[in-house]
Amino acid sequence: MHKELADFSIKYLQKKGADYAEARLESRSSNSFMLKDGNLDASSFDNSAGLGIRFSINNSLGFMAANQLSKDHIKKQLDKAIRLTKRSSKLAEKVEFSQEQIQKKSYKVKQIKDVREISPEEKIKILTDLDKSINPQHGYYSLSDKLVKKYYINTEGSRIYSEIPTINFFYLITLIESNKSIQRMHQYGTSTGYEAIKKWELEKNIGEEIATLRTNMIKGIKVPKGKVDVICAPEVTGIATHESCGHPYEADRIFGRESAQAGESFVTQDMLGHKIGNENVTVIDDPTLKGKYGFYLYDDEGVKARKKVLMKNGIINEFLHNRDTASQLGVKSNGSARANHFSVEPIVRMSNTYIEKGDLKEEELIKDIKKGVYIKNFMEWNIDDKRYQQKYVGNEAYLIEKGELTKPVRSPILEITTPAFWSAIDGVADNLKFFAATCGKGEPMQGIPVTTGGPSIRLRGIKLR
Repeated sequence: MHKELADFSIKYLQKKGADYAEARLESRSSNSFMLKDGNLDASSFDNSAGLGIRFSINNSLGFMAANQLSKDHIKKQLDKAIRLTKRSSKLAEKVEFSQEQIQKKSYKVKQIKDVREISPEEKIKILTDLDKSINPQHGYYSLSDKLVKKYYINTEGSRIYSEIPTINFFYLITLIESNKSIQRMHQYGTSTGYEAIKKWELEKNIGEEIATLRTNMIKGIKVPKGKVDVICAPEVTGIATHESCGHPYEADRIFGRESAQAGESFVTQDMLGHKIGNENVTVIDDPTLKGKYGFYLYDDEGVKARKKVLMKNGIINEFLHNRDTASQLGVKSNGSARANHFSVEPIVRMSNTYIEKGDLKEEELIKDIKKGVYIKNFMEWNIDDKRYQQKYVGNEAYLIEKGELTKPVRSPILEITTPAFWSAIDGVADNLKFFAATCGKGEPMQGIPVTTGGPSIRLRGIKLR
């Protein structure tokens, strides 16, 4: 890596009168393979490096990025960025960053099977062997990995180096029978090496899903009428938590920064301490969970990552902050600034977001239901721009009668407001599970690795359709 170029850019900006400056130097290697109906459909290989630089001058914020890593080019681009930033300073609002501790740290994620040591042929074989084993009617699979080396430096004295690998596996299965069809898509992800493939037990898990999907497609009954009790299994809990607690608690949304790109939030600044959910519910966002897809120890503003308690016993407890939004509320950043590439600015993002486990067994939640529906996983979802009105369509689901799972239920739809969802929860199980996802936000769009999760939860008096 050309660390000296990042150091040079910071010193150069200081000479030019910058109040603050930071640089992110990145080197990344990645590849991906896609298999469609047994045939290799596409593959890609990429090695790239670049430098992203953000600075404040005349109380106005500027940014530039370069993938031509030479002092002359960076100096030329910085001069241009400085001129543009100074011109806009009369129109721009003053930007202030929260005061944070100086960080000097280097860390690398340990890999048992290094992503760089697995050949393309071996990676393709993982997909072809899987397809032959489960033999779906229509199957699409993708396997990708990435190793990102990052060097961060700022004018306050922070110096951070990191190496984080990620592996992502995605599949889409389609079944068609008796003029009926059903699909299942799912994602696996980790911040470890290729040892994860064995742990995921893809052949076993996807094979079992195909069998249950076929049963639900052929034998699934209609959703029961009227209000029923609902069990959301961990996968459904995870997506609902991500969409209706994680996103609306992003401080840039709350301040209106994201309104033109990814929406706003029904949550306002003065709602901190406001009760929104059942006292059994606590929601966490924690980037420091080792091996999880959204793992990191320092964010892209040089702030040390930590566990955040977004909702505590049903009460809004904390927002996700970068240094800008934290300054506006007079608090410290909680290390939630992330950028998916050196060429874009870091923005407020989630990491590994989940409901804390409770002390009940899932069987206890079910046993106490006379009539209800158990939703194991979902096929689709959507939510409005303010994260208030949400909908989740179940995929594998079952009727609950007198405390037992009985018949399969076809495509139950849970449509509910966010406050109603969190208030309806009266029981939280201890079967905490995590699921990889790719979260999109920003303009230009930044897709980043995250984890959703939680245990099974019970909602009382819900009308499904």
